[in-house]
Amino acid sequence: MTKPPLTLHLAAPRGFCAGVDRAIKIVEMALEKWGPPVYVRHEIVHNKFVVDGLREKGAIFVEKLDECPADRPVIFSAHGVPKAVPQEAQRREMVYVDATCPLVSKVHLEAQRHHENGKQMVMIGHKGHPETVGTMGQLPEGEVLLVETAEDVAGLEVRDPEKLAYITQTTLSIDDTAEVVKALEARFPAIEGPHKEDICYATTNRQGAVKAVAPKVQALLVIGAPNSSNSKRLVEVGAAAGCEYSQLVQRAADIDWRAIEGCSAVGLTAGASAPDVLVEEVVQAFRDRFDLAVEPVVTATEKIEFRLPRIVREPA
Repeated sequence: MTKPPLTLHLAAPRGFCAGVDRAIKIVEMALEKWGPPVYVRHEIVHNKFVVDGLREKGAIFVEKLDECPADRPVIFSAHGVPKAVPQEAQRREMVYVDATCPLVSKVHLEAQRHHENGKQMVMIGHKGHPETVGTMGQLPEGEVLLVETAEDVAGLEVRDPEKLAYITQTTLSIDDTAEVVKALEARFPAIEGPHKEDICYATTNRQGAVKAVAPKVQALLVIGAPNSSNSKRLVEVGAAAGCEYSQLVQRAADIDWRAIEGCSAVGLTAGASAPDVLVEEVVQAFRDRFDLAVEPVVTATEKIEFRLPRIVREPA
């Protein structure tokens, strides 16, 4: 039977970023150095395929430090943790490795610097997301106020409108965040922003690639987990950029092929915590059903790498 023709517009950059790659390597190297089990506080990155693979190798994922025995190593996820977590690990004399993405750590340092200069912080982020919880937990309670939308800004009660600074979660929608910043600056003209954009290069690049793909296609698939902030933002960016059918899928098995029926062009990308093997799986699933032409859409080239912590690089 003749397969219908279809062009798959493959966004680039897509998939793993340097921070995710570093975090996964930290878990793998810790397992190699200390042997299983190695404990990881929260999912190392938000991707079930990745987490399940590390679990098979001997990683145990927990939500709280008190679930970890003191005599086994513990790794803090790429999203970062409140300052109280490593302090508690030190008190218990635990071996721990911090896999926080260096770009998240940069935001932590910004918050600390502003705090030392007497400024109260406003954080633009998603309530309950581990990165937001970790960043807000760098300072004493009440020193970081959270806003999610431009509408939230009107309800902010600040200590001193002349002594404010803002920071952002690194995985937000660039356009949505710009709206919140605009509202903050309108209400608090003296508010200070970051010297360099907090939204990370990988988030920016992946959203840029989606904006380039969306007008070319009738459907856009984003490979990523439901709890992955950056992946969900890609779905939203795709819809806002003109592709109404913009959907999140974890694996090829999640694709609703009926919705794609009749499409001549489909876009494909992957969130920063989704491995390329899942992209290959989805491409193959399209190849099985269509006379497929793959059209790369490249909007940036990434060459960033982050150093691994010395504790996992050194022999036991």
